[in-house]
Order: sequence, then structure tokens, then C-alpha cells
Amino acid sequence: QLQLVESGGGLVQPGGSLRLSCAASGFTLDYHTIGWFRQAPGKEREGVSCISTSGGSTNYADSVKGRFTISRDNAKNTVYLQMNSLQSEDTAVYYCAAGPNLGSGVACYVEYYDYWGQGTQVTVSS
Repeated sequence: QLQLVESGGGLVQPGGSLRLSCAASGFTLDYHTIGWFRQAPGKEREGVSCISTSGGSTNYADSVKGRFTISRDNAKNTVYLQMNSLQSEDTAVYYCAAGPNLGSGVACYVEYYDYWGQGTQVTVSS
């Protein structure tokens, strides 16, 4: 059974950090572009950051550039999202998703991604 499981969410104060993990089972992530997306209450799901199959190309939403870093460890079949300088606007459910093999390219559109995790809540509040 193909499955993606996110972990690492929680409650953090403004300015704090969290590292999210996305572990795959039932398939290998090597051949997939991987993305992190988030959805806040009343808002559409949006792309946060995505990474190519090799990890050589990445894409970030303007709102998180310079604060978030995506990385992947194909040997561990896991993708990470390091989130620093968190702000209240970052509060959302965060999802990881596996998409098509785009070679060295990367795209961070929700409709490109086929397999989704169940999400992990990130709450930034004092």
C-alpha cells in the first residue's frame, strides 16, 4: 500500500523552528518530485516548497523564502522541511505529496501531485 506519513508538527512560539518529515512506504521516493503544501482554515491548499527527484532543484513560495528549507534523503526514503522564524501566518495543516518524475525540473502545483499524506498540524502562537 502506497503511503506518505508526515510528522514533526506541533505548537511553537513565533520565531521558533520545527522540522517536518515525510516518510514513504510501499514505494520509493527516488522517482518522484516531492512537495510540501499547506492549508489554513478557510483557505485553499497552497504549495510551500517542492524538490526534484535528485534534490538538485527546489522551489519555494515567496512567503517562506529564506526561512524554510526542503531536503531529501533518498536512502531513508524521507523528505524534510526545516522551518525557521515561524510566524502566525504559517499556521496550517502541512501535507507532503509525491508527484511525477520531472527529471531535474520541479513544479509546485497541487494538481501535479498524485499521492498525499494525511497532514500534520503546525500552530504558531504565543
